[in-house]
Amino acid sequence: MSKILKVDVSSRRIDPYKNYSIRLKWKVGDKWRTVLGASKVSGLKRTTEVVKQRSGGENNRDHKTPTRTSYEGITLEQAITTDTEFEKWINTVYPLEDIEKNLAHSRRNLRLEVWNEQQKLVLRYRLYGCWVSKYDIPEIDANANAIAIESIKIETEGWDRGMELVEEIG
Repeated sequence: MSKILKVDVSSRRIDPYKNYSIRLKWKVGDKWRTVLGASKVSGLKRTTEVVKQRSGGENNRDHKTPTRTSYEGITLEQAITTDTEFEKWINTVYPLEDIEKNLAHSRRNLRLEVWNEQQKLVLRYRLYGCWVSKYDIPEIDANANAIAIESIKIETEGWDRGMELVEEIG
């Protein structure tokens, strides 16, 4: 039976959640560890193909049946950090010498979490069978007045929302 985690959030909230507190986590041993804090995440998208068919004797309308579901990659942006754990994982796909061995170790289940202004967890998405397909390190210009942002695209075999989070009525 799954544990219900009560979140101390007002049910009369008017303002939307800010998107500045987004964390990506993976499991290390029996604990979930934050591996990056993202400043921007693309939308989670899934598409289920539809097959139209007609039933005998009912030729005036189509019956629709769901078939294969596909999941688009998720792009995350973050400020460059010195933590190399995430980059080590990214590099498990890169060496092409033994691609099958690398792919077996490169897929991970992740959690994408959104935290509110009081640093309380409000949303969680579970991402399954993830691996990194694109990794962009920005141009670094010492004369620019900007933050260097890296971009990472994660492929996923599926996702769902963690329904164990419920807002406390209060």
